[in-house]
Amino acid sequence: MKLLILSAVFLVSFAFANNAYENDRVVVPSSADITGTIGPIWDGPLAELFNTGPWFNSAGTGFGGADESILEWSPGTYGWGCQEGYDNIVADDFVVPSGETWSITGITVGGYQTGSSTTPTIDALYLACYDDNPPTGTLVYGDLTTNVFSSAVWSGIYRVNVSGSGTASNRPIMAVTANPATPWVLGEGTYWIAYQLDGSLSSGPWAPPVVIMGTGDTGNGIQSTDNGVSYAPVTNGSANYPQGFLIILEGDLVSLQRSTWGSIKTVF
Repeated sequence: MKLLILSAVFLVSFAFANNAYENDRVVVPSSADITGTIGPIWDGPLAELFNTGPWFNSAGTGFGGADESILEWSPGTYGWGCQEGYDNIVADDFVVPSGETWSITGITVGGYQTGSSTTPTIDALYLACYDDNPPTGTLVYGDLTTNVFSSAVWSGIYRVNVSGSGTASNRPIMAVTANPATPWVLGEGTYWIAYQLDGSLSSGPWAPPVVIMGTGDTGNGIQSTDNGVSYAPVTNGSANYPQGFLIILEGDLVSLQRSTWGSIKTVF
């Protein structure tokens, strides 16, 4: 009886951990379909205000000549759970510089489902913007209950480990975008974006980190596995390198527009 109870506890613990992060020992099911038709490739936002950092650390070395986000550390983590269905949330911060006002019209995050083709299977995005580190910060835009998904497209990047470089194609990173009906207008200060994803496959969605070849510390992302009650720093490898998450903000620099328009009027 004790053996049966211990076995059950172990299985439950493993399932929880597997929903929280995807480490480099996860085995892809042999039935996974990674041969689907290649869809359009993302070419980035039109007017970028902010980018947390590089989405890939090896250009052109991937399967079919794609770029790669290579997991350098072993043991390490491919991606962190951000599944809405499992109450997993990831978050990272950004800074609006002094004297500036941003009008944010697009928010893009990175995510993947293990075993997908380059045709996206992610179909839901939940976003919340706080004026401080969640859960202590005040919500200023969005929420984590409304699906604001606008589009998903392959980023042209595969998430791989060192041994899979050049051959692995079962973790294509998608650029998942929301375009708020009303722009997020933010003055100077530090803000945090928390997000969740959902998709049609059983594995993930997972949030891959910012990657810089040879650099362990790439940001200060955090993760909640209890629907936002508490958050913990995200780290990778045995050295516990802090990791950032992939977030790009698109929109207008309102204060610059006003200044430029004022200068134009003085000329005429």
